[in-house]
Amino acid sequence: MANPDPDNLYILTYPEPALRERAGEIDPGGEGVSAVVDRMIELMFDDEGIGLAAPQVGLPWRLFIAHVPPGDDRSVEDNPASCTAEPLAFFNPVIVSLDGPPEPYEEGCLSLPEIRGDVLRPPGVHLRAVGLDGKPFELAAGGLLARCILHEYDHLDGVLIIDKFTQISRMKTRSAVRRLEREAGVR
Repeated sequence: MANPDPDNLYILTYPEPALRERAGEIDPGGEGVSAVVDRMIELMFDDEGIGLAAPQVGLPWRLFIAHVPPGDDRSVEDNPASCTAEPLAFFNPVIVSLDGPPEPYEEGCLSLPEIRGDVLRPPGVHLRAVGLDGKPFELAAGGLLARCILHEYDHLDGVLIIDKFTQISRMKTRSAVRRLEREAGVR
């Protein structure tokens, strides 16, 4: 999709097919890309989220944004890698390594309203990406920021939290997931 109108972007909800597609690489310097990032940040803030991936707004781009503010109760302020001073854009991210054994933590998703469940993820991640300025960077993150990054990274591959829920969370949310499917006209 070339030159989307940022004003027409909105957060897609499950079971929208675009949420299941693998995203392709994107040039951060492309026309209109900066405006799309600004709109994604606006949508994320409007829904009180901490991350949003381009596929969630219908764009098949390997791009996500993340913002875990230092004052967030879920961040660890003495570890700068667990929070961000401002929203960060990650273009064409590549996970370099995962750190630590997976731990359960309750996650929600802006594309799965009112559905929350435990997902096992490692407490740390090291990744490479390109920023909005077109410059490559690396980031080692822990805590909630690492979890947010891994959650948004999954979106780039068409993976949703319901795919990664623990068995108990999957059972607890089954009726809510089916309700979303029925509301969308999916059997």
